[in-house]
Amino acid sequence: MVDGLWSVPSLVLQEHRAVIETISWGILAVGLLINLISFVQLPAALRELRRYSMVEDSDATWDMLISDATLPVSVLVPAYNEEATIVDNVRSMLFLQYPDLEVIVVNDGSSDRTLAQLVEAFSLEQTLRAHELHLHHAPIRGLYASRAYPGLLVVDKQNGGSKADAINAAINLSRNPLFCVVDADSLLEVESLLKAARPFMEDPKGMTAVGGTVRVLNGCTVQNGQIVEIGLPRSFLPLIQSLEYIRAFLVNRLAWSHWQMLSIISGAFGLFRRDLALEIGGFNKASHGEDYDFIVRLHRHMQATKRPYAMRYVPEPVCWTEAPEDLRTLATQRKRWQRGALQVLVSNADMIGNPRYGRFGLLGLTHSLLVDLIAPVAEIAGFLLLPLFFAAGAIEGEFLLAFFGLFVVFGVFYSVMALVIEELELKRTPHVSGLLLLGLVAVVENFGYRQLNSLWRIRGLWEFLIGTHDWGEMRRKGAKRVRDG
Repeated sequence: MVDGLWSVPSLVLQEHRAVIETISWGILAVGLLINLISFVQLPAALRELRRYSMVEDSDATWDMLISDATLPVSVLVPAYNEEATIVDNVRSMLFLQYPDLEVIVVNDGSSDRTLAQLVEAFSLEQTLRAHELHLHHAPIRGLYASRAYPGLLVVDKQNGGSKADAINAAINLSRNPLFCVVDADSLLEVESLLKAARPFMEDPKGMTAVGGTVRVLNGCTVQNGQIVEIGLPRSFLPLIQSLEYIRAFLVNRLAWSHWQMLSIISGAFGLFRRDLALEIGGFNKASHGEDYDFIVRLHRHMQATKRPYAMRYVPEPVCWTEAPEDLRTLATQRKRWQRGALQVLVSNADMIGNPRYGRFGLLGLTHSLLVDLIAPVAEIAGFLLLPLFFAAGAIEGEFLLAFFGLFVVFGVFYSVMALVIEELELKRTPHVSGLLLLGLVAVVENFGYRQLNSLWRIRGLWEFLIGTHDWGEMRRKGAKRVRDG
């Protein structure tokens, strides 16, 4: 009976063998192209990391603390309902090693005690600051300053509906030529800003943006706003995200930085020139991926004005951020990232594959189109359709094995190589047991989690097509914290 039921779809598949072969080869071609690019990224990332290691000099970095050439920086911290972590995180910003620094925290209409926590912890009082409204944003309700912390300014404003709106308000109020955007749920290591600012000192006219490494905070121990013990998350979801972050930053972004085609600097930790931000109209409030959108518009602007410029990713400045610990929050995050990526690609479609916009338009954005739009569709189609085609006798077993080899075996190899690169140069993963655990995760993620991620991205594609604009709730559990003392 089962054979009789299966014979009908099997006959249909056999009648459309040409179409099936075209689909199958198309899926395999996408996988082969993506893996080929990923394979080429590995030596490029290693070369860039070693080049960075050779020029990095801790003495020279610390010399920046007393140098007149060190450009002042404004650290901008947009915050919405961050009462659980805001005090520790702002304290970490205030104790950064940097000679000329101001910290501007924007309470973006929080409905919890974010503002109250800040007022109590830092003895804030209402103040005034003259500024120009270069960039539009939701109305400001009040400004707060502290006598004990003169470098701190807290902005209380109506909710603007996006992180970009809060950043634009902070840019208007900032007074320094460089600004650093840091998420309110993130912690910076004390030397991070010095190391991130160094490329601007080396190339003050051409450097436009610098990004640093973002790592998962879950599993670490925090005291007085600083990480006192680095650890891996105990829960599966943040653990697997730890591997994703290592792979994304220490391979992907290092490689694109090496090729001078960096397309994104994380909104959790990026350093930019204020004058250029004003020239391009600040951050896009309508975008769900304001960090990606900002960098692409910056590329467009610099190419259009025919000015030489550079963007760089430097691996050692580390920002620690909380990763979602439940599937619902993680799904919300990934769908929003996908909507943001698609917004950028559609609004900048004229740049994709266009040599007028240099190698970034010709290759960088073309790769983004492949990875953000085509890859998740091809991967899910492969896992759903190819076993069906094989069962019906429409494709050979070798073809199916080739697909799984491309998407699974190479995936494990790529992740393990990212861990090797990190251990060779940075040694940021504590203990050999931690490396072995992440190596195991590199295998496990290919059997369920990776496919789930692609499904979330496809859902994000659907939400983009129907015009979904919901930011979604990002629930925070908080890192392990010990009492001050």
